[in-house]
Amino acid sequence: MYCRKALIIGLLMAAAASCSEPPTVAGSFLNAGEGALAWTAKLVELGPRPPGSEAHRKQQALVVAALRATGADVEELAFTAQTPLGPVAMKNVIAKFYGASDRIVVISGHYDTLSRSGLHFVGANDGGSSAGLLLQLAEILAERKLQDDVWLAFFDGEESFVQWTGSDHTYGSRHQAAQWSVDGTAARINALINVDMIGDADLRLVYEQQSTPWLRDLVWDVGVRLGYTEVFADRSPAYIADDHVSFLQLGIPAVDLIDFEYGGGNSYWHNEHDTMDKLSAASFGVMLHVVLETIEQLAARP
Repeated sequence: MYCRKALIIGLLMAAAASCSEPPTVAGSFLNAGEGALAWTAKLVELGPRPPGSEAHRKQQALVVAALRATGADVEELAFTAQTPLGPVAMKNVIAKFYGASDRIVVISGHYDTLSRSGLHFVGANDGGSSAGLLLQLAEILAERKLQDDVWLAFFDGEESFVQWTGSDHTYGSRHQAAQWSVDGTAARINALINVDMIGDADLRLVYEQQSTPWLRDLVWDVGVRLGYTEVFADRSPAYIADDHVSFLQLGIPAVDLIDFEYGGGNSYWHNEHDTMDKLSAASFGVMLHVVLETIEQLAARP
């Protein structure tokens, strides 16, 4: 089945009509999850946030101000994307937290929302949750002593403008991969972890097959060891085209962490039903816990 992000081989899950209970998460990370949920709500309050819109520009200002408040080294990387609808101004935002080594771990996600005529799409999960998680992660990293540099990458233009075919998608990540390939950054990246649609209260991650096997399995092992077996239970094969692909093409180890069963039969995806009431602080807490522990595990690798 072809769709905007996925060629699914087999079934991701049974298309259940109702959600199960949110995962149980350790107290400190549940608090952090509440923070990520609150950040997501602030973004969603702006309304639909497609590139080029006034709401998107307000979102950019909010993201940059929040990141600078943590003390991060923040880069705003503006570029013009050539889309089927003409040139569109876009901006990637990179927040850098420095460690003791010369290696970089990138945690990435997109912050734009889908734009289609007649659709009021606020993108609580798809666009909102990844940005909300990264904003909360920035607050946590600011208080930690790091071994490797950790860069948080907010990619613009992940969504298509007309249809997810050809090059009408992943504008920001493709632009960033090209730049990092030229300026030497790519050679320093130890791993890239991309998060997308991770706020779903019924969180179940896809075992994405294009992702670098050792890195994907490291994340899955961490998730299971921390007690989040229900989130990492599914290992059925599925291929997801997302912001990690351009980095895989450069030989950078990368993994896509995405829940692609958002509502029964993915019924909340890319429509007016993608709203805050479908998300949970527990799901954000799980993702923060697993991503932070994975960063520690990566730092311990040779």
